Formats: sequence, C-alpha cells, structure tokens
Amino acid sequence: MNIIEEHRSKVRAGEDTYSIEITTVPGDDGPARLVVSVGGAGPQGDQVADGHLEVAAAAAETLGTVLAEALRHTVGITGAGGRRARARPASQGLPWTPEQDAELESRWITGSSVADIAADFGRSPGAVRARLPRVGCDPERPGEYLPEPPSRRLAGDP
Repeated sequence: MNIIEEHRSKVRAGEDTYSIEITTVPGDDGPARLVVSVGGAGPQGDQVADGHLEVAAAAAETLGTVLAEALRHTVGITGAGGRRARARPASQGLPWTPEQDAELESRWITGSSVADIAADFGRSPGAVRARLPRVGCDPERPGEYLPEPPSRRLAGDP
C-alpha cells in the first residue's frame, strides 16, 4: 500500500483522549481513498472508541458533514454534551467558495440584510460581516463597496 498523505490528531475531550488518523491511499484501479481510524481511551486507559472507515477521497467533505450531523443528533437524543444553547449554522467552519463570494458581494450591493444573507448561506451574521471586506464590501455601510485605499489611488483621484 502506497500512502499519499497522512494526518494524525490527538484530542482531549473531558477526561477522554481520542486519536484520529486519516490516511490517503491511491486506489488500485480508480481514485484515491481515505482510511479514517479513530481510537479513544478513558482516564484509566480503558477503551472508549475504536474503529475505522474507508471511503472515496471525493466523498470526504460530504462524509464529514454527515458524521457531524449524525453525532450532533445523537448528542441531542442522549443529552450528552450540550454546551451550546443554539444550533450552529449549517456551513459554520466551511471555507467560502468563489461562487459564494460573488453571490455575497452581489447580495450586499443590492441591499440584502446581513441576517437574510446569513440565513441563506447557512452562516452566522458575524461570519457574513467578517467576509464582506474580503469581497470588497463595506460591512458598516449596507449596499456599498469599501473605498480604494490611498496607496492604490491614481494621482488626482479623490
């Protein structure tokens, strides 16, 4: 087995320690695959989690979303965890795509509110306000672009 890439993480949650290893391996006759291995130990070294899963690399983002949603749902059923009083926006933590950036700019300039944009994008209002300057929009003035900084203005421009 040729390993293309490997990532390892250890995460402490409460008194338990979890190890997650993700290995990308080339497919024998097709696309690359991911092998995800999870292990967990309690404070006395007792095993609390163990398993692995193999999926097509192209399905990684979808698998992450599905697992996160399933785990969130399970925690809600069992009553475990639950530090958050409100549900997280669906796209929280996911990178913005160029298409989303273009739509964000268009929606802001045409007068959509931060709350409406956030709801439609599955983001928090804070995430939308933080992203606006990155697409050239002024988060303090609805419907307006940021002014050109003085260092980039042509001579004679105000």
